[in-house]
Amino acid sequence: MFDAKQLQKMQKELQDRMTQVQEEMTTANVEASSGGGMVTATCNGNQELVALKIKPDAIDPDDVEMLEDLVIAAVNLALEKSKELSQENMSKVTGGIKIPGLF
Repeated sequence: MFDAKQLQKMQKELQDRMTQVQEEMTTANVEASSGGGMVTATCNGNQELVALKIKPDAIDPDDVEMLEDLVIAAVNLALEKSKELSQENMSKVTGGIKIPGLF
């Protein structure tokens, strides 16, 4: 028999857990580097860049384009790792069901 109250309770629990995971993603950080560690980007689980480190050896005034490429590569890798982390954690909550707008 269909129990609307039980369904509402399950929906509330799912919403609460999703909110908790989203809050955790704010403080969960992933790093990625390029150029053999010359540039390191750190993103949180919400796909926000939170830190960028550039070693002094990577700075060559005569080759700015190389540094730009290293920054872009490191940031893109960190963002990809962040998306994977977020999807992984949300998948735990939803049981693998992909809910539009969450990922």
